[in-house]
Parts: sequence; structure tokens; C-alpha cells
Amino acid sequence: MERTFITAGGVRLESATWGERVPGRPTLVFLHEGLGSVSLWRDFPQRVAAATGLPAFAYSRRGYGASDGIQPPRPLDMLEREAALLPEVLAAAGLGPVLLVGHSDGASIALLHAASGAAGLLGVAVLAPHSFVEDITVSSIAAAAEAYRAGPLRERLARHHGENVDGAFWGWNRVWLDPGFRGWDIRPRLAAIGVPLLVIQGEDDEYGTAAQVEAIGAAVPPARILMLPACGHSPHRDQPEATLAAIAAFVAEICR
Repeated sequence: MERTFITAGGVRLESATWGERVPGRPTLVFLHEGLGSVSLWRDFPQRVAAATGLPAFAYSRRGYGASDGIQPPRPLDMLEREAALLPEVLAAAGLGPVLLVGHSDGASIALLHAASGAAGLLGVAVLAPHSFVEDITVSSIAAAAEAYRAGPLRERLARHHGENVDGAFWGWNRVWLDPGFRGWDIRPRLAAIGVPLLVIQGEDDEYGTAAQVEAIGAAVPPARILMLPACGHSPHRDQPEATLAAIAAFVAEICR
């Protein structure tokens, strides 16, 4: 893994790459969850890169990891703003064709990017995506706030976010719990997705129900759907082998 920094939107962003880039071959781009960062992907990008033979790239969005900080509140359209910034991030990293792998909030950003008809996108794999706000999501995020105030969760996250930890947590938490965010819904946009799509969700996801997957599948009928048993909100951590195999097969078919 090679760590570096790129600048996009006037902001310095932490990034990392795995593997060698080959002209004409796409790069896997990993978009982290609402509390994620480059380091919180752990070794998953490296494993996917090894399984697919493609290089991988990940970055920490502003306010996360070692990227430039941000003070809450974040705007309620934070996911749309991140999707709009993504082309500049990819250009700053010098990437050509890409395949996106997004988790949770990062999955929503990936879906928005795909729905925009962005050039150079070959396919999207989303893990535990959000396309609208559910009661279970709000309840679990409210519970996360209590866990954060109690201390241990903050300590764990601080290992990955350092000085950004409070801004990262409360920026994410307060948007999702804001009454004005309850109407957030990207389902009407999903029909515009014209690239191959893989959707993976755990049957025991504490942040979303199967209605998320069903909505995406209805809007994008060619989408491949994989529901994993004994799996919560993080398929790449709860069921890493099944998740890796599904993504590798998906990528192989696209690259063929």
C-alpha cells in the first residue's frame, strides 16, 4: 500500500493505492462508510486487488481519517455533494476508467455517481447501500450516539480519525438524525444507472432492511442482488470471503 495526499475541491484528502496501474485497465475505487476512512477498510482493498488483478484506490473524505477537517454541522445534501466532487477526486488521482466499491454512505455516493452518467465508470458494487431513510436506520444511528458518548466507540474511532474524530462522528450522526433528512430519497434517480450493478446486503443489517435492496433492484432490473446470512451492516467484515468472491466474479465479467 502506498499512502499519499491529493487535492480536490480545494481540500487535502488522504488516499492510498494498492497494486500497479496498467494502461487501459480500470482501477477499483473504494468509497467508505459514514464513519469510515482509508484505514478502516483494513486489508479489503488489497484483497480485492489481488483477487481481480486490478489496482485499487481509496481516499478519506473531508473530515475523515487524515484528510483536512470540517466542523459540524454538515449540510443535509452531504452525500450529493460528495458524489458531485467524486469526478474531481478521480481526476486528481490520475485515474482513467474505474469500478466503484462503496459501503453504506459510500454506497449511496456510488449510486448517485452512477446515476449521473459519469464518463469512465464501468460498474458499481455497493455494500449495505442506503437509497432512502428507514426507521431502523434512524434508531441505530441514535443508539450509536449514546455509544459514542459512553466512550469506547470514540476511542476506537480516534485510532483512525485522530483529531477529526468528533467532527467525523457528529457530522455524520446529526445529518442522519435531523428531521429534515427524513425525506432524503434517491430512488427516483436510480433508473438512470446504465452500468453493471452488484448489490450486497446482510440479512441482519442493523442499519437497513431488505427494502433497500428491493428498491434498487426494482429501479435497475439487471442489478445482481446478494443477501448474505449471518451478516450485519458490513459484509466485507462479517462475510469477507463471500463478499470478496462476489465482487471478484462481478469484476471479472465486466473486464471480459
